[in-house]
Amino acid sequence: MSKENIKIVELNAENWYECCVLKVSEEQREFIEPNAISIAQSKFESTLKPYAIYFEDKIVGFLMFNSVPEELNGYWIYRIMVDQKYQGKGIGKAATKLMIAAMSKLPNAYKLVVGYHPENQGAHKLYQSLGFIDEGDRFGKEMAVIKHL
Repeated sequence: MSKENIKIVELNAENWYECCVLKVSEEQREFIEPNAISIAQSKFESTLKPYAIYFEDKIVGFLMFNSVPEELNGYWIYRIMVDQKYQGKGIGKAATKLMIAAMSKLPNAYKLVVGYHPENQGAHKLYQSLGFIDEGDRFGKEMAVIKHL
């Protein structure tokens, strides 16, 4: 698989529905909201930026981040998911790198933050491999990890 075949495209009238029908594996469902919920949230919180993840011109995932700093004075990653049929191919990591590159262009972007359930080993491995570190921040049942830019 070539990473050049992966791109992220801002959600629009042509790609939103395909993102709604993507699914994670059964064991991952407790860790992430359905994409339809995230898409609806983005319509009421205008600073949230939803994107479709494409692999070879097919929508295979969804991600969303906030375009204004929040808690911990950082820009937050809200969602990153890859459909269960396309997991384990490096698509999520490549898409997350593209998202980090986009977020690093936001005004005064020096810190990115993502929260996830501590038992979500897939998320833990992904963010750790991309340089996010656990500085001990917790929000309810989630841990927040930080990447300093």
